[in-house]
Amino acid sequence: MSLCWERIAEASLRNNSRLCVGLDVDPQRLPEKIKAKPDPIYSFNCAVIEATLDLVCCYKPNAAFYEAQGAAGVDTLVRTIQFISGRVPVILDIKRGDIGNTATQYARAAFECFRADAVTVNPYMGLDSVAPFMEFPGKGVFVLCLTSNPGSADFQLLPEENPLYEQVAVKVRQWDEGKGCLGLVVGATHPGRIARLREISADLPFLLPGIGAQGGSLEAVSAAELPGEKLGVVVNTSRSVIYAGEGKDFVVNVREAAMELRDRIGGPVNDT
Repeated sequence: MSLCWERIAEASLRNNSRLCVGLDVDPQRLPEKIKAKPDPIYSFNCAVIEATLDLVCCYKPNAAFYEAQGAAGVDTLVRTIQFISGRVPVILDIKRGDIGNTATQYARAAFECFRADAVTVNPYMGLDSVAPFMEFPGKGVFVLCLTSNPGSADFQLLPEENPLYEQVAVKVRQWDEGKGCLGLVVGATHPGRIARLREISADLPFLLPGIGAQGGSLEAVSAAELPGEKLGVVVNTSRSVIYAGEGKDFVVNVREAAMELRDRIGGPVNDT
């Protein structure tokens, strides 16, 4: 198991939490008092992190929300990761997927420049688009498998027998043999399919988006979990937590939303 997976598992046990808060910040939705700050997105992130740090096992900023702000936004992303660093792991949501030499540069950007602990990647172009991310010791790589969006039905659920998402899970398990650094992105909007995915993917960690604003089911969590101290499932939510409050005391609402969801999800399985 990679050092990244171990660190997330440790934070999960320490905080009795499988919750990952996504830092997907839309500047238009910031509280008015934050909008007046010199770097409002960074100030907002710091406030959310301080309010929820003891309730999560990791954070997941989505790079697109920062890249859309240009060079200043990229700098905000770097400083946000630095602010979290050493306290809980950071999953950088970038969903990269390109040929080997380009993937190598994407991996360097994620792990050397942004200094993320884990990333999300797209496996559509095969192993050579994923392998460069696997070359960084101690890091984690979540591979898109069964995503939470409605468009997942266009390709991932086809054909009815041996659908693509199952083929991806089998292939990622094979790629991970002897490595211990790969996991799967599995949407909580597909609760009836997750037990099968757990069966065919063995002990690969699952990143489970879709809880909250996307309407995913908490039933998916127990189907995805692993017993013992291995990292089984990380449950990501963004909007339902970070936008839980709007007034000057918005962080109180943010913390309450994170605590309520953490408790609904339940803590990690700690029996062997």
